[in-house]
Amino acid sequence: MPNHVAIILDGNRRWAKKRGLGALDGHESGGRRVIELAMDFFATGINIVSLFAFSTENWGRPEDEVNYLMAMFEKNFKAEISSFQRYKVKISVIGSRVNIPESLLHSIQEAEEATKSYTERQLLMAIDYSGRFDILQACKSLAEKAKNGVIQVEDINEKIMEKELMTNCSEFPNPDLLIRTSGEQRISNFFLWQSAYTELYFPNVLWPDYDKAEYMKALTWYQQRNRRFGRRV
Repeated sequence: MPNHVAIILDGNRRWAKKRGLGALDGHESGGRRVIELAMDFFATGINIVSLFAFSTENWGRPEDEVNYLMAMFEKNFKAEISSFQRYKVKISVIGSRVNIPESLLHSIQEAEEATKSYTERQLLMAIDYSGRFDILQACKSLAEKAKNGVIQVEDINEKIMEKELMTNCSEFPNPDLLIRTSGEQRISNFFLWQSAYTELYFPNVLWPDYDKAEYMKALTWYQQRNRRFGRRV
């Protein structure tokens, strides 16, 4: 069973279009699936679930859609704090916080503070996240430390690099399994460093339709994989 499952939540707008609905209806339906499915994953023994909820590139979408998503995130954080506490799920949000609305930032901080002591389960939400930026900010941090004599350049290795990535808040920062719904077969700037040896699974199911039966298919597929990590077995 994987320790860490990452999911790219894709297909909300296509789901809505197929039903003659607006994009916001698709996001509303997809948003309801997020917490439900995360809890289902935890119930199977998975420790960490990461959700690519909003990429840095998503700021380029229509303003009304972006505003709706920010409001939906805020509403869900507020509504689910009691559930997170009941099931002892630690909430961590990664990504740039520069452009996040103040009210959403407050809800994020409140959820993180209320669940910070939990260690068995972790829900990692990526909001305004970019894999390239994550690597870049880590490199800048290491360069600054080397410049100030905190570390020596020759001491920099993968382990030290990983401590500078935004996923350093997790015990298992590198996902074992990454699922992207909707049939698209790319990871779209998500966890570029962390996914070096991740198993990639691309079901032809739009996110609002992704249910327990579908994630069980993914786990069954994962268990049949022979993970060699570059070694001969």
